Amino acid sequence: MAETSTSLLPSADPDALLRTIGNTPLIPLVRIGAEFAPRVRLLCKAEWFNPGGSVKDRPAYRMIRAAELSGQLTREKIILDATSGNTGIAYAMIGARRGYKVKLLMPANASIERKKLLKAYGAELVATDPAQGSDGAFFETQKLFKQHPEHYFYPDQYSNPQNPQAHYETTAAEIIEQTKGEITHFIAGTGTSGTLMGTGRRLREWNPAVKIIAMQPDGPFHGLEGLKHMETAAHVPKLYDEKFSDQIVGIATEAAQTMARRMTKEEGLYVGVSAGAAVCAALKVAAAIDKGVIVAICPDGGERYHSDKFWDAE
Repeated sequence: MAETSTSLLPSADPDALLRTIGNTPLIPLVRIGAEFAPRVRLLCKAEWFNPGGSVKDRPAYRMIRAAELSGQLTREKIILDATSGNTGIAYAMIGARRGYKVKLLMPANASIERKKLLKAYGAELVATDPAQGSDGAFFETQKLFKQHPEHYFYPDQYSNPQNPQAHYETTAAEIIEQTKGEITHFIAGTGTSGTLMGTGRRLREWNPAVKIIAMQPDGPFHGLEGLKHMETAAHVPKLYDEKFSDQIVGIATEAAQTMARRMTKEEGLYVGVSAGAAVCAALKVAAAIDKGVIVAICPDGGERYHSDKFWDAE
């Protein structure tokens, strides 16, 4: 019997999964915003196509890889950070693939789907005060790291320059190519602000006429997981520059939830609440311009919010 050749099979490459991060599709909205067509086009950067299910795969992998190359991260250390969910899931997925333990501090009221997914990847979770949100998780993480710095690698997604750099080098380049250079407006939410700052910086260097829009909750008390109302945040990320954006658009939680339902029913895109908020912001921008190509970052899918009651609304 002739030997079966395995030369066409993938090699035992630990980075095979992680090289699928990025190159996410740019999907046009065909019904939502149709009243502005064809003079204004609304496009959704579908970041839930990343292997870890969110836009946070990009910076998480870059922060970890840079730390490996610099020697900051070794096999003896535990990856430690604060998260509202998505960055933590990205750390946990990458840690499982590359053989690292991961410890995450997150608000106790984070969605049950995120908690289950983190545990499935093998991450250790520490719940923090839900009333303090992601700010509380951040401060508790800093305390823990200062107590035992020898045990941990603490990337600190809120201040690590590799966070926006990941978007500068990948997200922005993809958008320019996918829109054939026709983008006029870019929208991203303000959490760590890495997506906004990194992508926006590259787009502005490429074409200073591109408008950079920061989307944030419309007030300090909101239900938009992972996003910050910067004016009232107890902890403003070092990455964020309040003067960088051309416009700041505030979105109400209820409007974002309604839009997430609409995108699912009207566009076939099962998205998370922050994606709904980004599209709400895109509609506000579309209503105020004569023509343009608007790209909104849609960070994750609806599976991570599946148990939220707003899905049951009519």
